[in-house]
Amino acid sequence: MKTRHEPIRMCAGCGASRPKRELVRAVRTPEGHVQVDESGKKPGRGIYICPSPECYAQALKSRRLHIAFGGELDLELAKAVLKLSRKG
Repeated sequence: MKTRHEPIRMCAGCGASRPKRELVRAVRTPEGHVQVDESGKKPGRGIYICPSPECYAQALKSRRLHIAFGGELDLELAKAVLKLSRKG
């Protein structure tokens, strides 16, 4: 039986490469809203972050999220990522 290919993505916070399923995807929708994409299939510009508050803080500090999404971020994204990081 063949092994299935698993996509690898890089965390915007720590820079570690991990399987896509282990990371949280944040997406800027075509309407310009930034939100957490739990399904991983929403259209728009997406980035991946490890599900830990430390990686999210590092991505904010280095302004990688701001650069990727082209502007300031709201607190709703921060709350959603922190909520997901506490689940897993």
